[in-house]
Amino acid sequence: MTIPELADRVKSRDRHAIARAITTIENDDQSTGRLLRELASKLGHAYRIGITGPPGAGKSTLTSELTKLLRSNGKTVGIIAVDPTSPFTGGALLGDRIRMQEVSMDEGVYVRSMATRGSLGGLSAKAKDAADILDAAGFDYILFETVGVGQSELDIAKAADTTVVVLVPESGDAVQAMKSGLMEIADFFVVNKSDREGADQAVRALTTILSFRVTHAEDEWIPAVIKTTASKNEGIENMLREIDKHREYLETTGKLALRRKARERERVHELIEDMLRIDFWTPAKSALLETELDRVAHHEKTSFDLAHELISDIKRQVA
Repeated sequence: MTIPELADRVKSRDRHAIARAITTIENDDQSTGRLLRELASKLGHAYRIGITGPPGAGKSTLTSELTKLLRSNGKTVGIIAVDPTSPFTGGALLGDRIRMQEVSMDEGVYVRSMATRGSLGGLSAKAKDAADILDAAGFDYILFETVGVGQSELDIAKAADTTVVVLVPESGDAVQAMKSGLMEIADFFVVNKSDREGADQAVRALTTILSFRVTHAEDEWIPAVIKTTASKNEGIENMLREIDKHREYLETTGKLALRRKARERERVHELIEDMLRIDFWTPAKSALLETELDRVAHHEKTSFDLAHELISDIKRQVA
């Protein structure tokens, strides 16, 4: 199948073509750039929602219930569940796919589990490209669900239009959220499993912490804190209303376009860094690094000196 034919089938929401296109991206196939170029004119329709938070917060159940609600409203949904990389196969563990089996049978829903593949954050760059595939396929919403560890929360904020941080009532979550930087990226918070003891206290704690960062600018978005119990399908409508409210805010203030432009800027930076890294580490440079490492280790040469030596030819070319 040619790339134009594959792209046309993706645009018609052919599920097999979507799977093949995402696999092409995951495998770093040389045709990735051509495929995305063929699909570029179809991008920008889908609204992207990031759902992140610590493990065990119920993100998968919450994503599943939100998907059901969106489908009941006649919307189509693409889900990218970013799993920990399997230590044996390098692939996704598919745990989220199993938990989302009910919604994945819906023709208006497409679920794809993706491995982090050792990326610095929990959301690999490939997941962002996969979202473009789903966008071009005409899905109304794309939901990112991450493992919620390491730097994944920062990745999801860069990839989504609206970022939802999911916490649970247990003691310490609010403080931990503040420490990990989640306060800075959340467009609103969900305290899930709110039928547990301490839910109201967690909401109050988060609300108090959020009040400290309000600058009272006229067009400032103030993150809300809402309660859900996804396992009982409680509070999901409130969650969707908050998503819609934030989307309206972004659209009316012009910040949605700015946010998406920033996302593309970040993606270009990532791609250039990847390209430069691949082109830079020639066999000769790798050999020089290995040859000189002993001198660095014995403090006969500094790491800075070796780095400058390695890039000296690039500096000469630029000059």
